[in-house]
Amino acid sequence: MYDGGKILTGLILGVVLLTFPFWYNLGRAAKMPEPELTAKAKQAKYCVEPKSYMKAYHMDLLNKWRDEVVRGGSRIYVGFKAKEYDMSLQNTCLKCHENKKKFCDECHNFADVKPYCWECHLEPKEAKGEK
Repeated sequence: MYDGGKILTGLILGVVLLTFPFWYNLGRAAKMPEPELTAKAKQAKYCVEPKSYMKAYHMDLLNKWRDEVVRGGSRIYVGFKAKEYDMSLQNTCLKCHENKKKFCDECHNFADVKPYCWECHLEPKEAKGEK
């Protein structure tokens, strides 16, 4: 090998450049946010569905509700523990999870998700004194 030193240097430099983002951020991963529940949500003890389901599939549930209400005319959802709920983002979900910034936005920003809920629904206003 006539240019063995140059090839080896190039390979090492290439590996370092390709792996740099991984070892540079090692141990710096952002902590998953834990949304803040209101007193009403804490008092209710459970949501429309179990917490694990809601964390993973709330967007599917909201899409299902939208389709059933807008296209099917159905307004009642039988959820967890056979309790009936009005299929409404504003009149059901936002009654317990009223602080959009502390509940919705925290996780959506972490996951870099841009939900389109507020294109049709009125965005909840913050109570005075909240930031």
